[in-house]
Amino acid sequence: MYLFRKKDPNRPTNINIKIMHIINATAIIVFAAGVLWKLIDLILLK
Repeated sequence: MYLFRKKDPNRPTNINIKIMHIINATAIIVFAAGVLWKLIDLILLK
């Protein structure tokens, strides 16, 4: 499976891919925090 492959040492590192992953992770965290906040708002802060 693709997710469980070892990193290829001969493949060059690309800064654009690293930046994309950082932005993706940040977006996922912000989205999860927003969903969590709305759930707390609906349940506890009626």
